[in-house]
Amino acid sequence: MADRGLRWGLIGASNIARQYVVESIRAQAGSEVVGVHSADPERGKSYAAALGIATAHASLGDLLADPTIDAVYVSTTNELHRSQTLAAAAAGKHVLCEKPLAMSVVDAREMVAACDAARVVLATNHHLRNAATHRAMRREIAAGSIGRPLFARVFHAVHLPPSLQGWRINRPEAGGGVILDITVHDADTLRFVLDDEPVEASAMTVSHGMSEGGLADGVMGVLRFRGGVLAQLHDAFTVAHTGTGFEVHGTEGSLIGRDVMTQEPRGEVVLRRGDRETPVRLDEVEGPYVRSRRNFTFAINGTGAPSATGDDGVRSLATALAVAESAETGRAVAISK
Repeated sequence: MADRGLRWGLIGASNIARQYVVESIRAQAGSEVVGVHSADPERGKSYAAALGIATAHASLGDLLADPTIDAVYVSTTNELHRSQTLAAAAAGKHVLCEKPLAMSVVDAREMVAACDAARVVLATNHHLRNAATHRAMRREIAAGSIGRPLFARVFHAVHLPPSLQGWRINRPEAGGGVILDITVHDADTLRFVLDDEPVEASAMTVSHGMSEGGLADGVMGVLRFRGGVLAQLHDAFTVAHTGTGFEVHGTEGSLIGRDVMTQEPRGEVVLRRGDRETPVRLDEVEGPYVRSRRNFTFAINGTGAPSATGDDGVRSLATALAVAESAETGRAVAISK
C-alpha cells in the first residue's frame, strides 16, 4: 500500500468531493479514486464519467467488496455517516468521514470504537486545522506571542451558494442547519488553535428565510474553554457582504486572522500589539485538503496521524450539539466528554 499509494472509493457523489477531495487524493503520489457509489445510480455513472473514475457501483456493498479499494471517503448526508462507516470498517477499509461524524455523540463514539476494533484508520474531514493560517496561530500561541489567551472570536457567516443548499436548509432528519454544517467546524478549529477543550456552550439561533422545517440558518454563541478562554462564534448561511475571520486576544497581544475560514489556501494573520501590526509568517501555502490527505496516508502507513482523528470528530460534534441544545433550551449547556 505504501509503495503504490492508496486506492480510494467515494461513498456519495458529492459536490465537495468533486470540487476538492478527488483532486487532493490525486495530489498524493500513486493515489487514485477507483470507484464511487451514489444512491442514485445514474448520478453515479455521470459523476464517474465526468471525473475519470473507473467504476460507478450500484450498491454500497459492491464498492466495499472491491479488493483494490484501501480507503473510503464518506460524504453523504449526515444521518448516513454512522451506518456507512460501520460497514466500511467491517470490510476492512480505512475511513475519512465528513463532519459531523454522526447525528449523536453516542453514534460517533460507536464509529470510533468500530474502526479501532477493525484496526482501520478513522479520520474526520475537518479541513480548517490544515490551513497555514490556523497552524501559524496555534504556533504563535504556543510560543507565548500573545501571552495568556483570554478571548477568541470566529466570524464564519457566509452566503450558502445554491449548489450547496438542498438538504442543508430543508431536511432536519438529514442533519441540516447551520450548526452541524458550520459551527462544528468552528469547534474543531478553536480546539486546534487554542490547544484546549470547550466545557460549556451558550447560544441563540435564528432563521432569516433561507432554511425551512425549523432549521436555523444563523447562530451566535459563546464557548467557555477549560483554560478560561471565552470564544464567541457567529455562523450563518445568509450573510453575503462580509469576510470571515478568526481572532485570539491575549494579555500581551492579539492574533488577527482575516479571510481564513475558507476551503481555499488563502488569508493572512497579523500579530497586533498596541497600534502596531506585524505579519505572521505562514508555512508553505497548500490546499488544506491536500495536507489532510497526506497526513491520512501517513497514518495508514504507520508514519503519522490524521490531521483530525475520529476522537476530534466526536469532540467537535459534542460541542456543536451543546450549542444546539443551548439555543433550544435557553440555558448554558455542559459539553459532554
